[in-house]
Amino acid sequence: MCLCTADVYHYPMKNNMQKSNSVSWSWLSVLVVVLVSTNLRSPITAVGPVLGQISADLTLNSFQSSLLTAIPLFMFASCSVAVSRYSHEQGMHRFLLFGLLLLSLGIIMRVWGTISSLFLGSVFIGLGICVGNVVAPGYIKTSFPDRIGLMTGVFAVAMNLTAAFASGFSLRVGEWTGFGWQGSLGVWVVLALLSILAVIWDQAGVSCDLIVGEQKRMQTGVGHLFRSTLAWYISIFMGIQSLVYYSLISWLPKVLVDYGMAVQDTGWILFIIQIAMIPIMFVGPIIAHRMKDQRPMAIAVAIGMLGSIMLFLWYGLEGIYVAAILLGLSNGLSFSLSILFFTLRAKSTANAIKISGMAQSIGYLIAAFGPPIFGRLHEIDGTWHLSFYFLGGSIILLLVAGIKAGAPKFVEES
Repeated sequence: MCLCTADVYHYPMKNNMQKSNSVSWSWLSVLVVVLVSTNLRSPITAVGPVLGQISADLTLNSFQSSLLTAIPLFMFASCSVAVSRYSHEQGMHRFLLFGLLLLSLGIIMRVWGTISSLFLGSVFIGLGICVGNVVAPGYIKTSFPDRIGLMTGVFAVAMNLTAAFASGFSLRVGEWTGFGWQGSLGVWVVLALLSILAVIWDQAGVSCDLIVGEQKRMQTGVGHLFRSTLAWYISIFMGIQSLVYYSLISWLPKVLVDYGMAVQDTGWILFIIQIAMIPIMFVGPIIAHRMKDQRPMAIAVAIGMLGSIMLFLWYGLEGIYVAAILLGLSNGLSFSLSILFFTLRAKSTANAIKISGMAQSIGYLIAAFGPPIFGRLHEIDGTWHLSFYFLGGSIILLLVAGIKAGAPKFVEES
């Protein structure tokens, strides 16, 4: 089992007791990765199936309803660079705690029952998830330097397994709790609180934060990355795969209803997409980490995504399950590749966090425009043709960026 680098450096193992303690802290680090990852999509994917209830209860118009998905994405875009910078000054554990506390507050505020608390809670949720998105790849690189592919897979699987249950069971959770949409969205505070406990416990096991050694050797600025074409390709790849994902997570239930599917069944299509992501998210990073060149995997991602989009467009409900599975496989691989690029293209933990900050800032800014454009194109032509053609064109750009990002190179450090 890979040992935490901070433990190895600060506490040389002189006896079996020390060795046992180091191994136990490694398992705790695995728990931190798993628990933190469960908070990074489920608060967002739980919204879609109950969006109609929220809109009816609080009398929201279409624009206000779309903001519930868009606000977290804009928070990712606007705050990721700042998070990557200040996480060096405050340390990864402290910043993870800060993010999880904000997330917990946001989940509670979002279900308070007023329009203002709904949107302010969404802002806090977006900021809290942003912290986890940026810091987690650096935490993985530092805690598991010889298991980056495996732990990236674990991270991605845990994230999307909970996202799948959040979308598939959102309506039913509201019924089981008796609180409707407020129960559907509020239940996720439990995972946030458990994650807080795990991070505090993990922090107690190290004498200084895992990032300190990197902090001493690296500047905290990220400006040099914006002059790196490789960093831009990684950012664009991250952005377009997120644009496709969030566009369909936001609008696919509406598309399927227009195609003739019962509204109560649409959440299960999202569930199938999420479940299909899981095996490839686990296996994909392990295979990619062993490859010197990830360009073939980027090409496979683009082919799978484009195929699923064409099935949605041309065959409607007739090919819905094949399209959903294909989309899940390709999007699962694209997401895990994006996260893996942060670490594979960096020589140090500090630079991995910087790349993560830039890529998620630029990437989620791109992604945030996906759902509004997808919906607006539907309003223009009255069908979903232009909307799916928009995604198809975006996937062509993803292919170009993926080929460039998949080349075996490093982002230069300042």
